[in-house]
Amino acid sequence: MVKRVYIASSEADAMNTLTLKILFLIGFVSAFAIRSPYQRENKKNTVSVDRKTAQEKILLVLVFIGMVILPLIYVFSPWLRVADYNPVPWVGYLGVLCFGISLWLFWRSHDDLGRNWSPTLEIREGHTLISNGVYQTIRHPMYTAIWLWCAAQALLLPNWIAGLAGLISFAALYIFRIGNEEQMMLEQFGEEYKAYMQRTKRLIPYLF
Repeated sequence: MVKRVYIASSEADAMNTLTLKILFLIGFVSAFAIRSPYQRENKKNTVSVDRKTAQEKILLVLVFIGMVILPLIYVFSPWLRVADYNPVPWVGYLGVLCFGISLWLFWRSHDDLGRNWSPTLEIREGHTLISNGVYQTIRHPMYTAIWLWCAAQALLLPNWIAGLAGLISFAALYIFRIGNEEQMMLEQFGEEYKAYMQRTKRLIPYLF
């Protein structure tokens, strides 16, 4: 009797984990579908200021590993199983909520930026300062969206390696990049960007 209960419990945990993986993949594919057309458009831009450094490139590779490679390895193979843990049932709902908000904000950020968007520290020819839409109250909604994406990854993938890899790698990129990005914008837009900084927050409207 105890053995049957244990087997049933194991099967339920496996099914729950499979559901979480599927939900993560839906959000993951949706995020790349949102970015794809803007990435194609970005390739047409003529760059006037390029602040990509060796450090920036290394951090971007780490983010790619943390937010793409390790999660996909976990979803499609047993290689990271040693770091699995049993998910708490309500965590999945919170993960879906985080990913849903993230995808909406991810789309709005790209849509509001239009041709001004770049995946790295660049200023294109004809670059304009966007302060409307979601940029009206926060300066970096794209980063807010990615923070939420990483939180969703941690909540939906019950694995200490694949789940937390996104948060750790993106935190490193954010810490080293945010100051350089705002300095670049100050040099490009001067007093206009200073005034914009005074009336907005970085990531969370009216708070932070």
